[in-house]
Formats: sequence, structure tokens, C-alpha cells
Amino acid sequence: MSQVFIDNIQKHIHLNEDEIKVVLSVMKPKKLKKKQFFMTEGDVCQNTAFVLSGCLRSYFIDSNGFEHNLQFAIEDWWMADMMSFTTQKPGRLNIEALEDSEMLTLSRHDQLALFERCPKFEKYFRIITENGIISTQNRLLDNLSLPAMERYQNFSKKYPMLLQRLPQIQIAAYLGMTPEFLSKIRHQMSKQA
Repeated sequence: MSQVFIDNIQKHIHLNEDEIKVVLSVMKPKKLKKKQFFMTEGDVCQNTAFVLSGCLRSYFIDSNGFEHNLQFAIEDWWMADMMSFTTQKPGRLNIEALEDSEMLTLSRHDQLALFERCPKFEKYFRIITENGIISTQNRLLDNLSLPAMERYQNFSKKYPMLLQRLPQIQIAAYLGMTPEFLSKIRHQMSKQA
């Protein structure tokens, strides 16, 4: 299973055998059952998680009690409350398993030590963090400027693998609409096809 993790790293940087051993020595396996939490709002995010199998979501609950999904993580993706993980202050997000999930976790302490022992790993985290910022920025721009149907079409094109795995209610909460409205959009699209 750790080969998936190593393959992900090697897509961005090259590690030799000794560096791979150093990186793997600080990664801790973790399993979550469906509906189990990796962290809840108010917790300090102690670890970031690399998903080996399953699916996680991060979300917050607004003052009206509505859930808003910020991110999904399936195999080969990372998940954390980055504000809390980086600052080691209480977070605002909940991270929940939508499926039984297996992951490798990395503590903030071990991450910082790894940056010192294996500087290439700091470059790896810079690359994946930059990619995450770009993705978040594009999503924000879409949410501010596109009608609901185009947001759904963009989601469908960018994440076709999630359409099969996520319940409609989760996709709607990610796109900022009700499940009923998303159902209408999907119905309209099927009539146009």
C-alpha cells in the first residue's frame, strides 16, 4: 500500500532508497470506518493524511446548521485542516470518512523534522500545496462567477471519478446548492443530451 504513496511523491520529486526509508519511517497507518471522524471542529489537526483507499470529506457547518463541503480526498490525495495543522491551533473543519478508508498520516512535528532530514520532501510539500491553492482558487472563482449548471458541469469534467462514489447530497454541499436543485440540474442535462 505504501507504494501508492511513494509513486505519488515520485511524480513530483525523485527520492533515493535511503530518503524513501526516512520518509516511510515517520508515516503512520490509520484506518477509519465510514462516518468516523479524522478530526472535528475545535480540535487541533495533529496530522495530515494521505489516502490509500476510501474517501474523506472536509466540511464546516454554518450558523444556520447547513453543511458546506470544502474538499474530498480519495486514493492518492491528501487531506487536512491546513490552517490548524500549520498553526497547531483549533480548527474550524470536520473531516469525516465517507467510505471505509485507509491512510498514512504525518504529524506536524514529524513533517518539520522531515523537512530538515530530507529537504527534497519540503519541495514535494510546496508543490502539492501550490497545486491545492490553485485548485481552491479556481473553485472560488467558479463559485463567484458561474451559474449552478456550469459549476456542476465543471465538477463533472474535473472529478468524474467522484460522481460515481459520492451521494448527491455531498456533491450539492460542495457546489453550494440544495440536493433538490442539483437534481433539477441533472434532469435538465439529461434532457439536453
